[in-house]
Amino acid sequence: MANTVILYPGLTVSHFVPMVHLAGALLDHGYAVSVALIDPAVNGDPAFRAVVARAVASMPSLRFRTLPPFEDAPTLTPDAPFIPRYLDIVGRHNDRLRDFLRSFARGVHAVVVDSLSVGALGVTKRLGIPGYVMFTSGAAALAAFVQLPSVLAEVRTRFQELGDAPLELFGLPPMPASHLLGELLEDPESDTYKAAVTALYGIPEGDGILVNTFETLDAGVVAALGDPRCLPGRIMPPVYCVGPLVGGVGSEAKDRHECLTWLDGQPDGSVVFLCFGSGGSHSAEQLKEIAVGLENSGHRFLWVVGNPFNDDQDLDALLPNGFLARTRGRGRAVKQWAPQAEVLRHRATGAFVTHCGWNSVLEGVTAGVPMLCWPLYAEQKMNTLRMVGEMGVAAEMVGWERGLVEAAEVEGKVRLVMDSEDGMELRARAAAHKEGAATAWSDGGSSRAAIARFLADVDSRQPQTRGDR
Repeated sequence: MANTVILYPGLTVSHFVPMVHLAGALLDHGYAVSVALIDPAVNGDPAFRAVVARAVASMPSLRFRTLPPFEDAPTLTPDAPFIPRYLDIVGRHNDRLRDFLRSFARGVHAVVVDSLSVGALGVTKRLGIPGYVMFTSGAAALAAFVQLPSVLAEVRTRFQELGDAPLELFGLPPMPASHLLGELLEDPESDTYKAAVTALYGIPEGDGILVNTFETLDAGVVAALGDPRCLPGRIMPPVYCVGPLVGGVGSEAKDRHECLTWLDGQPDGSVVFLCFGSGGSHSAEQLKEIAVGLENSGHRFLWVVGNPFNDDQDLDALLPNGFLARTRGRGRAVKQWAPQAEVLRHRATGAFVTHCGWNSVLEGVTAGVPMLCWPLYAEQKMNTLRMVGEMGVAAEMVGWERGLVEAAEVEGKVRLVMDSEDGMELRARAAAHKEGAATAWSDGGSSRAAIARFLADVDSRQPQTRGDR
């Protein structure tokens, strides 16, 4: 009978999807995989509940088990501080997770927890089960996150007061303090700040860290993560680059999305794709600036106009008067959702305007598409620095720092990436990283080898006494 690995995924789309793709890799290696789920209803985002439902329906080889819910469980909503609420939800479920792990008669070979659920590692340690962390962003973000708790303890002033002053972190280029997680710019006495530091401190507590990247994309940072200077006074566990773990989960609809049919009729590499993630939204003023910039650029576009607009709202009412009519034929706007990975892989897609969530970055990289960075939240500002800098696959919409990207910048940056020599250089580097991503998961590739090393480490920890089982 196959050994069992338990996955404990995160409660957002960007944290859940890579874990599901990891499950597929483990199944390919002959392991039985069970997924312990906190009730998806704790997340108020319907997109998250939908992707969980698609995974359950489309992956019969995985055994999904929803932990018993709490009647008074808090929920993740836009009006509540995210990280404190998230950690509260995970902490409440620790006993439920313990009981689930104990239910396996033959024991559990290993548990992989999401990087925001590292509080659950206390459960695995007490049961004597090897516990690993799935870090769903890149190696640079990991290097920053594991160092920040000690840096924060040494800084005498609030990070918010540092502004754009450069922050020196081992293995990384100088980074403006303002580009850190927004939660770290809060009052150090606030619940949000304390919860963020707690979450970051727990990441190296696992027996190993699986990172959603591949070695040629993050080679320098990966080397730094193995250097004792990266985490002085603590032991950094082994790091396994197992990415890119990207792509859709299941099928959103029985029929092919109409935007793909529209792309079929466009010339190769001619369409600018704009999509800002499941949590991305813009003000009415910003939507107008985007629309005017796209129209004035003269380029074809596919624009996903996302949350918080509901399905009852008409795009004509949201966008400038006559915009859709004037751009009909060369432009298409859709509400809420499009199959991003499929769009990026389509031959007609020539550039990607993105919020720089790491899943989106990797989908752009694996498609070989140059990008325009428009960070919104989380670690996306840090990702932007890396995409524009070391990776060299993107240009930046700088207006986001002022709170408004004006139409002239939208127009100019679209033309830069689509028409200029600089855009051609971005495209060439994106194509090179696409090849690197494909090689990583080919036979003998670095990510396949990393998965094998991870599983060998798991095996080396067997058998062991099961703690207080």
